[in-house]
Amino acid sequence: MIGIRAHFGQFICILLLVQQSLAFFSLPSPWGYRCGPQGGPCIKEENSGVSGLTTLAECKLTCGPHGALWPKPNSAELGKVVVKFLPKNISQRISAHPEVSNLLEEALSIFKKNIEQYHPRYWSGMDLWKNINNPKILGHSLFLDFTVSGMDTQLTLETDESYTLAVLTNGDQTTATIIAASFFGARHALETLSQLIDHDEIDGSLMIVSSAMISDSPAFPYRGILLDTSRNFISVRAIERTLDAMAANKLNTFHWHITDSHSFPLYLTSLPKMAYYGAYSSSQIYYPADVKHVVNYGRVRGIRVLPEFDAPAHVGNGFQWGPHNGLGNLAVCVNREPWQSYCVEPPCGQLNLANPKMYDVLGQIYKEMVELFSPIDLFHYGGDEVNLNCWNTTDEITNWMTENGYGLDDNAYYKQWSVFQEKSQQLLTAANKGKKVPGILWTSHLTEAGRADQYLNAQDYIIQIWTTGVDPLIGELLDKKFRVIFSNYDHWYLDCGFGAWVGEGNNWCSPYKGWQKVYDNSPLKIATNLTTSFDPKLVLGGEAALWTEQADDSVVDSRLWPRSAALGERLWSNPDHNWEPAEVRLIHQRQRLVKRGIEADRIQPQWCHHNEGLCYL
Repeated sequence: MIGIRAHFGQFICILLLVQQSLAFFSLPSPWGYRCGPQGGPCIKEENSGVSGLTTLAECKLTCGPHGALWPKPNSAELGKVVVKFLPKNISQRISAHPEVSNLLEEALSIFKKNIEQYHPRYWSGMDLWKNINNPKILGHSLFLDFTVSGMDTQLTLETDESYTLAVLTNGDQTTATIIAASFFGARHALETLSQLIDHDEIDGSLMIVSSAMISDSPAFPYRGILLDTSRNFISVRAIERTLDAMAANKLNTFHWHITDSHSFPLYLTSLPKMAYYGAYSSSQIYYPADVKHVVNYGRVRGIRVLPEFDAPAHVGNGFQWGPHNGLGNLAVCVNREPWQSYCVEPPCGQLNLANPKMYDVLGQIYKEMVELFSPIDLFHYGGDEVNLNCWNTTDEITNWMTENGYGLDDNAYYKQWSVFQEKSQQLLTAANKGKKVPGILWTSHLTEAGRADQYLNAQDYIIQIWTTGVDPLIGELLDKKFRVIFSNYDHWYLDCGFGAWVGEGNNWCSPYKGWQKVYDNSPLKIATNLTTSFDPKLVLGGEAALWTEQADDSVVDSRLWPRSAALGERLWSNPDHNWEPAEVRLIHQRQRLVKRGIEADRIQPQWCHHNEGLCYL
């Protein structure tokens, strides 16, 4: 009996070894690829062994004017052959200010991880490169030579993000020379370099385009994604993945809509009851260490983390502690019903303009937010969707309005709203140690026709447009010299096109915005169509928004990607063509994001990725 058990155990061990070997056993593909006429597309053919065909990955790296680069650079000349190397043979020299050098060292670690993830077995935990014995591959090195002239380590609207990248192979060494005016430009160059590299399925090594000359800079200084973490909580890990994918697409602003009327998941040391009353649970809170981690995680990936505290509307849960602590009602209409009478979606809530202690709390919120997100170069005040009926049906506020002689008509409330905004700016400036930074506001009743310059100073505020791309207000704002950021919902709201979450049918901003619609939304063309003459520098860029009424960790990647990659090329390259010439590269960029651990949505059968240009109407 003992002998039978011993033999059975040996059999199981052998079976496991066979299974492991089969799991990583692969046959050579019968197919190969060649670059079509005039530089594309990659054409699939049966590989006879003598036809000089390449692998799909090599063809995509070397075929066409931009190869597999996304977003496409301003100027690129790419070689048509590749050389093979191993990641252990990468070295670098950095000529830069010490703080810049430190950031570049971190960016290099990210770069090395990114290219190792191209290996199809990266996630297996195995030693991926130990079985490579080809002396030519083992002896080839990649040398990175950085020269960064500027000292900036914090992103601003004035940061020079340009770079040049030259790749040259001489014998057994490939040198990538990167020249940039800032860390951010050098980091973008590293991202471009990572897209000149892929896994070689034949030898199991990495391969890089043997030569390249690229000169590049962004079309717009503000290239963002908004993520709402109030309606549904989004974990720090999911936010990290969002930042990873943003970096891969040269997007530079993570707009963190961290609180709303639904929940207040931000822990404030001086106001702990905000999260105590406002968080969904004790495990769904962003603590100071979490926020600082996200800010630094973004910075080394070339991304500013922009905080938004939306007010005076879009507040509510989290503010209920005021009366218990002798501060009175800090917010009114909180969770009031029927919600349709007091807000645009449940639950309702707006700050109590009649309570001076509300400003004390607001100032403390700003103080801690500035410390957590420091240093800030922009701050988002929110400022949209105020429901006047909420204030005008609250006795405390109507009595205050009457006693002070303000009146009770719409204009009277708009005036007090503008006073609130002025006080908010003063409190934010005080929290930022007296340094005024530009504030961002959503389009709202305060920015409607004839009102924006009445209530707001164009030097102090940037207006974020969430209405449609044909809204005449856009032209008026530009004529009045307001800087603008585009987030027009008819193209750049990524939560649209799903079933209604209140009632039935589809949600309010349906239909779904496909990547093609995202790609074709040109801020400069919209501005040109809506005004006779404007300063293009007033158009700072744009931002795609993911409001999370119907999204959480399980779907956030697929809602954002690869559609936000289309946004990335629109805002970096500002192409003069529609989506069609970009399709092949976009599909490949989606594949690349998946290799890097992003659960990006599949938008075509894989057959289309293998057969370029054949999935068409």
